[in-house]
Amino acid sequence: MHIDLYSDVACPWCRIGKQNLTRALQLWEERCGEPVTVAYHAYQLDPHLPEEGRVYDEAMMRKMGGTDHLKRVADHVTSAGAAVGVTFRFDRVAKMPNTRLAHRFVSLLPEETKDAAIEALFKAYFEDGVDITELKAILAIAEGLGANLPDLRERLERGEGAEEVEADLKRARQIGVTGVPFFVFNNRYALSGAYPAEELLGLMGGARV
Repeated sequence: MHIDLYSDVACPWCRIGKQNLTRALQLWEERCGEPVTVAYHAYQLDPHLPEEGRVYDEAMMRKMGGTDHLKRVADHVTSAGAAVGVTFRFDRVAKMPNTRLAHRFVSLLPEETKDAAIEALFKAYFEDGVDITELKAILAIAEGLGANLPDLRERLERGEGAEEVEADLKRARQIGVTGVPFFVFNNRYALSGAYPAEELLGLMGGARV
């Protein structure tokens, strides 16, 4: 079983969707034991943000149409996250980031480290209010993962990872991804949205046949 997951690290529903996938994989292991590989692919909800991002409240109020609507959306996401065991602290989020640097960082890591890196980025952004547009913030996350910081810094400063990210974004356009999280199961079935673990499990079973 192979799953391709397109997501953005500044997308709260992507965090919830990934958490649901983690639970689905646990259930899959318990019920059939078949190995599963997951490939993580970059997606940007707003690729037109400036490199340094924008002030979060201003950007979201423009998008959501006012403070009241923004609060309702934040409360809904926070509750949905709590229901599956993830925390959102929107009161700490100061910036709507351009996530290209974060995606380049993930692309440079070994496959076995990418899951933990994405989890760390989600936590840093949504719980700790870290500005993930800053190289120093990315390197601090990398340090927690045991990465070779001098090498990683040099590679990021050289612009490495950009081709890999652009390839993901191009592939997403080709297959019609317009919202994330977006799952592709065994290149057979696709699903967009933060669906519950049992529904993901059902699609995994269908893709297996």
